[in-house]
Amino acid sequence: MEDIKLLIGGRDVAAARSATFNRQNPVSGEVATRAAAASVEDARAAADAAAAAFPKWSALGPSERRAKLNRAADLMEARAAQFAAILTTETGATAGWGHFNVHLAAGMLREAGAMTTQIVGEVVPSDVPGSLSMALRQPAGVVLGIAPWNAPIILGVRSIAMPLACGNTVILKASEVCPATHRLIGAVLTEAGLGDGVVNVVTHDPKDAEAIAEALVSHPAVKRVNFTGSTRVGRIIAALGAKYLKPVLLELGGKAPLIVLEDADLDAAVDATVFGAFANSGQICMSTERVVVDEKVADQFASRLAKRVAALPTGDPRKGDFVLGSVVGKPTVERVQRLVNEAVAGGAKVLCGGESDGTIMKGVVVDRVTPEMSLFREESFGPQVSITRVKSADEAVKVANDTEYGLSAAIFSRDIARALELAKRIESGICHINGPTVHDEAQMPFGGVKASGYGRFGGKAGIEAFTELRWITVQTTPRHYPF
Repeated sequence: MEDIKLLIGGRDVAAARSATFNRQNPVSGEVATRAAAASVEDARAAADAAAAAFPKWSALGPSERRAKLNRAADLMEARAAQFAAILTTETGATAGWGHFNVHLAAGMLREAGAMTTQIVGEVVPSDVPGSLSMALRQPAGVVLGIAPWNAPIILGVRSIAMPLACGNTVILKASEVCPATHRLIGAVLTEAGLGDGVVNVVTHDPKDAEAIAEALVSHPAVKRVNFTGSTRVGRIIAALGAKYLKPVLLELGGKAPLIVLEDADLDAAVDATVFGAFANSGQICMSTERVVVDEKVADQFASRLAKRVAALPTGDPRKGDFVLGSVVGKPTVERVQRLVNEAVAGGAKVLCGGESDGTIMKGVVVDRVTPEMSLFREESFGPQVSITRVKSADEAVKVANDTEYGLSAAIFSRDIARALELAKRIESGICHINGPTVHDEAQMPFGGVKASGYGRFGGKAGIEAFTELRWITVQTTPRHYPF
């Protein structure tokens, strides 16, 4: 069992009154982590510590910040086995998912380090004679990152890496589901020598989530907020940002469509669907939840997909190398089964899967799903994929867009020019042609539209999100005034 404390000002700190909460292993039900349960006062102390560290960290040159972030990436990779073991214990994910998380998160730290010399401004022509007019980017201050449990290393690091590269100090509000995993990120960054208070990690009891979030968002030192998680909670964070006039970046839920046109490479489309729908048991915001397939190739596609999914290795992630391990909890199993059962009652057909042993669930493929069904509309966030049949490419785009979400999408076709024109019509922040809906690279502008959120992580878009753009002038000649 992991026993962890808060990270405030570079020190392990017990919560006020030594309060703790437990996170259970979803498979065994045993206590996986006993974590400090922060109070509102503890949260404010973390923000105070980040504020105190800001002047020194923001004054470092870009090469020094880059070196520290690269050092953190090396340390993270050296602890890959530890990260993976803790992630499996807290969330039920497979070891392979844990190692992939470490690999991509380390890349995010290195990419953030590379961006330290790309925080540039420009000279803007002025109509005032002798005025040197500049647009400069500066660190904003303290940045609050709120990260989820489903890809906790990737998304925990993403919430703070680019803010750090831009010269901000940070607070990571850990998920109640994986407090030890998120706390280990703080330990790695501290060991890398960023300095006391540059990175702070706050864990809290689930019942205190809203109070802790408001204490952090409302703190005067906090200048930016980024949140990755459900659309329901994202609306709460957005409201807090509006209440306290804090800019908020939101990456929320999804119901990603993958369109298969009549000229698609069906084997490639099946491969991408299997990966996109069942990586981490479908518990990814970009997961392929809907396949929209031309009816002329639908039977072939559905048959090949069901055969592949039925053969996916499934089992207790503590006992072997499986593709499908445990989902995060029994409510996920119940939600997926409810959605599937309702669809079947409405005329859909289960092609394979659906069986579960506790929280270990086989992948489900459901054919002939229509837009009237809840399975088509609600984010299942579990190991299922539905197939909806259409008569044309135009209908495929209409069906793909028939959702409140707009994070990721994909189109499979051998006609790239045609696919590109269709991609422009898809209402999503991300669209891949002949690739899976689940794809992330640290340098890319990652984010969604509609109920999937707003703002972008990654690359130069991340710099824009986590810096202040200021207008500064220097009058180099005597200036004429009208009076």
